[in-house]
Amino acid sequence: MAIHRIEPGPRMSQAVIHGNTVYLAGQVGTPGKGVAEQTTEVLASIDRLLKEAGTDKSKLLQATIWLADMADFAEMNKVWDAWVDPANPPARATGESKLAGPQYKVEIIIVAARD
Repeated sequence: MAIHRIEPGPRMSQAVIHGNTVYLAGQVGTPGKGVAEQTTEVLASIDRLLKEAGTDKSKLLQATIWLADMADFAEMNKVWDAWVDPANPPARATGESKLAGPQYKVEIIIVAARD
């Protein structure tokens, strides 16, 4: 079975397709913006990558969300809840983690199906 990489770089690809499964790298927003703005940007990046991979958010299988501070959980969820397909929500986990830099508030990792 072939493997297709989207936006490959020297360290990682933004997405990898294997069979009918799409794996997205962790997506982050503009450093220094608030959690709502970063979440909005992340979800737009996810939409773009899923489209390029031949799928969309209705086919999400799993989402892993890392927040720099769990105090931002409710604010991030407001943006997530407005975006996610309510008929097809993925399995999801959210945790607090030290991200790549203190200017990042949220990182989201997605696995989706293509059919």
